[in-house]
Amino acid sequence: MAYKNFSTAQLQAIDNAHHLHPFTDHDELRAAGVRVVTTADGNYIYDSEGNRILDGMAGLWCVNVGYGREELAKAAYDQMRELAYYNTFFKTTHPAVALLSKRIAELAPAHINQVFYGASGSESNDTAIRTVRHYWALEGKPEKHIIISRHDAYHGSTIAATSMGGMGAMHSQLGPMLPGFVHVMAPYAFELAEADESDEAFGLRAAQAVENAILQAGPENVAAFVGEPIQGAGGVKIPPANYWAEIQRICNKYDVLLMVDEVITGFGRTGTWFACESMGIKPDTITVAKAITSGYQPLSAVLVGDRIATTLASHGEYYHGYTYSGHPVACAVALANIDIIEREGLVERVRETTGPYLVSKLQETIGDHPLVGDVRGFGLLAAIEIVKDRETRERFEPAGSAAALVRDHSINNGMMMRAVGDTMILSPPLTWTEDTIDEAAEIVKIALDKAQADLTA
Repeated sequence: MAYKNFSTAQLQAIDNAHHLHPFTDHDELRAAGVRVVTTADGNYIYDSEGNRILDGMAGLWCVNVGYGREELAKAAYDQMRELAYYNTFFKTTHPAVALLSKRIAELAPAHINQVFYGASGSESNDTAIRTVRHYWALEGKPEKHIIISRHDAYHGSTIAATSMGGMGAMHSQLGPMLPGFVHVMAPYAFELAEADESDEAFGLRAAQAVENAILQAGPENVAAFVGEPIQGAGGVKIPPANYWAEIQRICNKYDVLLMVDEVITGFGRTGTWFACESMGIKPDTITVAKAITSGYQPLSAVLVGDRIATTLASHGEYYHGYTYSGHPVACAVALANIDIIEREGLVERVRETTGPYLVSKLQETIGDHPLVGDVRGFGLLAAIEIVKDRETRERFEPAGSAAALVRDHSINNGMMMRAVGDTMILSPPLTWTEDTIDEAAEIVKIALDKAQADLTA
């Protein structure tokens, strides 16, 4: 590899001079020096200084089958040799995209049989927005254009996806937001539940916020409600068990479509192929990306329900698409990736073994730590709330500073973990075992202890 001719310092200098990173304070990054990740294998990444780091985030929520899968590399190589690229415009297709579409339809809920491809979750959420609004226009109701989302929702970084998402910091850098998006409370009981409010009561109240927004806008003007089954980048916010059923009831009542963003939760993370199955809901669109290829190739998709697909297919040309919609190499890798997930029983492992064990092990190891206000999880997703006072749930100031300390100590002690505000989050490869979880829990404890020492010094 050509990079082996360069030292870490040289690579850092080149990166500083020419690379604008996503979601990064560049002054801070360049002062500290960027970590140069060079190789990865199984559940671990390795940097240019030889440090081995357990990947607690599956890359960026995506490397579900772990690193170093020769089967996926071969699928890409073979497809590149046979057909490196051709578009899916102009009445053409290719075997990889046709077969992948069939495979996804077989895995998806029974009412979903059509797939529209992109290259990123942001891109496919833009597609979902356009598709839902176009559907209502074709149905003779173009005024139904408003999409209700939630605070702290993340749906991507394009202008439309940022507007639909509920990240205030992103909105502040957007300039004028696109019209037609309304945001309501997130189902985040740790901070938003009232004193002595039960999970069931809070779930109904959080869902009621959606109904109130529909009534305020007028049902005749609302196209859809959109949500992540579990809010990921917003801090692994897990709704109460009754929340999604109530959302489904409300959407059905007012003839509002249900858009589900499964960019993070799709392909096994919650112990079912799609989290909407775990939540017992019937969405009209499902956005997927990340784990569709386990990050080995960029690929995303919108899974379109029969109600919308039937209308789209019977009303002429839909003027929408991307150069790389259904890229043959990405589709070939996705097929091989799904084969691995299925053959190794990773979805069942998450549901029956590692998912329950992750939460129980974290609770056992750090549940009573002075810095921990809450430990929660669903499948192989987990969150740890960092607090100054466990009883009052008071946070450290400035916001996010304590969690950043925990994150840095975790990485320095051998595990990649992410801080979102005052919440630590884990989203590991589905290939983690109980032994891997034991290792991770011990590193989390070390990181918390070292952060506590820093904060009380």
